[in-house]
Amino acid sequence: MAPKSRLDMDVMLAKIKDRQWALADIDWNAPGAETITDKMRPKLKSFMADLCWIENIGARGFAALAKKAPSPTIAEIYRYFHAEEQRHANAELALMKRWGMLDDGEMPEPNVNIRLAIDWLDTYADDMSLSILGTVIPMLEVALDGALLKFLLEEVDDPVCHQVFEKINNDESRHIAVDFAVLDMIGQADARRLLVQFVGSLASPGVIIGAIMYIPLLNRMRNNIVDMGLQPEKLYNAMKRFKTLGERSENAWRVPTYQILKLHSRMVTKPDNPYHWLANPMVRVSDYYPKKLLKPIPSWFKELTHEPAA
Repeated sequence: MAPKSRLDMDVMLAKIKDRQWALADIDWNAPGAETITDKMRPKLKSFMADLCWIENIGARGFAALAKKAPSPTIAEIYRYFHAEEQRHANAELALMKRWGMLDDGEMPEPNVNIRLAIDWLDTYADDMSLSILGTVIPMLEVALDGALLKFLLEEVDDPVCHQVFEKINNDESRHIAVDFAVLDMIGQADARRLLVQFVGSLASPGVIIGAIMYIPLLNRMRNNIVDMGLQPEKLYNAMKRFKTLGERSENAWRVPTYQILKLHSRMVTKPDNPYHWLANPMVRVSDYYPKKLLKPIPSWFKELTHEPAA
């Protein structure tokens, strides 16, 4: 029997179509850019660059999810989410341009962990099971929505920034609603099937390499935002939302990947957890990864632009 969604996906798709927006809707020359001080600019530039690239990691993830969606309607929703994540990245580039962080034609350079994540997505994401991608993407979305964006709005007074992230947050809330509805659908599968899929995934090179990539990526982002002033408790509360939203679902708890990522989120957010004895050295080692071994940045990089196209 096909899994049933606790969310009316046809209604959600109609809402998504109705709530589309464009960079041209924002007055990028409005007052407020002067609130970004010279002292703030270097760390904020690094933060925004990472945020922009994480949006594109999410976009690539949704492109892969669209190929294995449980229904044609959900596949179309994922295609909209793919486009929305790219729009978020473009809006963040426009903010960087507004704040004098980018010269004409300049694009922010992704750090090595983001480059490795992009390589992994382009190589393995399309072959990942729905239960893997359908759990990892909600985890990243909750962390992004609950920690990075809220922290940015607390630190930055520019009203245009707040206007942009109000639109982004509205999009992300719909992403998370669909993410957890699909996670519930995944959890409706027979327990034996879930276990067999999980064990099979663990043995695949894509998952093994993905874990090696994912651990330092998440820790680098955690360390960067804590260095900028985010209290670890706030990050913990954001990650806790992944657990809370999963527990509201009738079936998400049955997905093994959800249980593992729930445990992992608790380890990441506690600075005294022994997990960091492994994760932080992995971050430092990744800094020495030979650049010549990195694949070229994929062609969709050219779709990034800070220009306010309609």
